[in-house]
Amino acid sequence: MKMRRLGKNGPQISALGLGCMGMSYAYGPADEQESFRVLRRYLELGGNFLDTAEIYGPYKNEELVGRFLREVPRGKVVVATKFGFRVANGKIAGVDGSPENARRVCDASLKRLGIETIDLFYQHRVDPNVPIEETVGAMAGLVKDGKVRAIGLSEAGAETLRRAAKVHPIAALQSEYSLWHREVETNGVLATCRELGVTFVPYSPLGRGFLTGKIQKVEDLDESDWRRTNPRFSEQALQANLKLAEAVKDLAAKKGCTPAQLALAWVLAQGDDVVPIPGTKRVRYLEDNMGAIAVRLSEPDLKETEERLAEIHIVGERYTPEMMALVNR
Repeated sequence: MKMRRLGKNGPQISALGLGCMGMSYAYGPADEQESFRVLRRYLELGGNFLDTAEIYGPYKNEELVGRFLREVPRGKVVVATKFGFRVANGKIAGVDGSPENARRVCDASLKRLGIETIDLFYQHRVDPNVPIEETVGAMAGLVKDGKVRAIGLSEAGAETLRRAAKVHPIAALQSEYSLWHREVETNGVLATCRELGVTFVPYSPLGRGFLTGKIQKVEDLDESDWRRTNPRFSEQALQANLKLAEAVKDLAAKKGCTPAQLALAWVLAQGDDVVPIPGTKRVRYLEDNMGAIAVRLSEPDLKETEERLAEIHIVGERYTPEMMALVNR
């Protein structure tokens, strides 16, 4: 496993993190025992960076990760979780970046995870009604109190990141980034992260599984799968976007690797300050993903990938309009 650093002076983290959301939330039926096997195998393969959040469930995913952490020496795992929403009657009821919510969720997350300190505490989405300075100020207070080691932002825009960094060092910024979504390259987010020494953490680096080539039609998804409501997975968009999946498959065949490995190797090749967190709830997919560490993309490989992608138009927004209003703020 190759290691990368969290923020300017943070701990070493594995170049591939593990997104835990799907083990409890959004992607169809859960299997707790298989999830534990995934978590154990991830550590066996050299991984140490786990990503969860209050709203995954809600609460269920932090509870699952917490049960796993009981069997692992604390220093062996870097744990990231997130706050930033209101939860009412078990459902998300809007964003909440208030200092009070930051403190409340932090305390609750610590209990669910069964740890004394959260290694990385993200604001999950920027609250348009609360100045980022107030939110980050409260998060800085949690660091001072010893409840949090480092703070991060998720789906924040470049200017918001700059303002936040003036209040307290930001260790990481999380945003969607993959071969089918590259907005951070052009909206200033990735450049600002590099300017400020902020580790960039791409989520959905496999395009929510689409880039693996295993999703060919909407019916391939469980009826309870969140992706069925996602614009890019509507029947029309999905069929149009299959051109991208086919391109990734072709490029992977040339490299002698799987499509998932090619897609992850491309993200890893974007810089040593980039730490993708592909999620999975099955051991076989985890092992496939972790194999991306061994895939080396040369300059000609990267150039060919760019040329192939330039020919393909991606159809559909990555979220519904309501959710799109909360990204890149």
